[in-house]
Amino acid sequence: MINYPQNMTTTQEFLGKQDFSISSKTVSGSCPSNIALIKYWGKYEHQIPANPSISYTLNHCRTNTEIEFSAGEPFSVQTYLSGTEEVKFAEKIEKYFKNIESYLPWILKGKYTIRTENTFPHSSGIASSASGFGAIAKCLMALDEEFSGKISEDASLRKASFLARLGSGSACRSLYNGLIVWGNSDEVEGSSDLFAVPYPETEIHDVFRDFNDWVLLIHEGQKSVSSTVGHGLMNTNPYAERRFQEARENFIPMKEILKTGNMERFITLVEHEALTLHAMMMMSEPAFILMKTGTLEVINKIWDFRAESGLPLFFTLDAGANVHLLFPNNGSEDRIKAFIEAELLKYTQKNGVVKDVMKF
Repeated sequence: MINYPQNMTTTQEFLGKQDFSISSKTVSGSCPSNIALIKYWGKYEHQIPANPSISYTLNHCRTNTEIEFSAGEPFSVQTYLSGTEEVKFAEKIEKYFKNIESYLPWILKGKYTIRTENTFPHSSGIASSASGFGAIAKCLMALDEEFSGKISEDASLRKASFLARLGSGSACRSLYNGLIVWGNSDEVEGSSDLFAVPYPETEIHDVFRDFNDWVLLIHEGQKSVSSTVGHGLMNTNPYAERRFQEARENFIPMKEILKTGNMERFITLVEHEALTLHAMMMMSEPAFILMKTGTLEVINKIWDFRAESGLPLFFTLDAGANVHLLFPNNGSEDRIKAFIEAELLKYTQKNGVVKDVMKF
């Protein structure tokens, strides 16, 4: 059972101004997805994480969004994904806008038409909720600065991260490039449960600044258990508190690894975190398994390849069956890519792979 923190309060910093004048406006925003290395799984009310997490922000897999705001019309939301109207998503956004009114007091004073598209396939193991709410938060901040006045770039990004979190927890990490921390950690100065912060660049070895992330599409359909339900099942998971403590503890070796460039320890920790995420699912009540046979086959093939070649190909997993293949651009990437194409693509449904990089 999760022991909920006491006296969880928000901050005055993000409350909206009441002295504003609004007019019709169209804005646009683009935001990438991210993949966590130390995982966030389990949360409190108001999208507060049960443990801190750290992620890489992707470069190419992103959501592009345009919001047309018609001032003075009755509040409503229409959403279009790649040109197709999505009524259920519009209902979700309406609820989200109502929940953040105290931070953007003008937000219910007009009609919204939202057009959005992803540069990556749906159900690909890439978090579209992270990139989607990140893009919406960027658009909302563009509107807020029009109506309420400009603020500094740092303050605007921080508030966008705060707002994105209230739509989808991991979305708050997508507002920044590079290695990003969300959740209060004694190991990262300035870290917060309310918004994400970049990991200090001076503490990151060059070997971690230029990575590939190839996502093998093992399963392209709907997940049997949604992430929302999975997070909720941590409330009664008997191993939840120990998991949250482990994630906090894992920031200690991660900090040293990132500074020293120890790739072997990095690989061990990242893969352990991925498998722990799925172990928590298997120990939930009821238990559930999101990995597929192909997921396990790929993991074993990666371990065999790494043992034989000594090359730094490793994996992480999101809350699904698809496998994120991670490997640095360090001169060995051509051999790794050849292995992936020859030995791993056959475990996907349709030879499906999404190729991205994490470079900063």
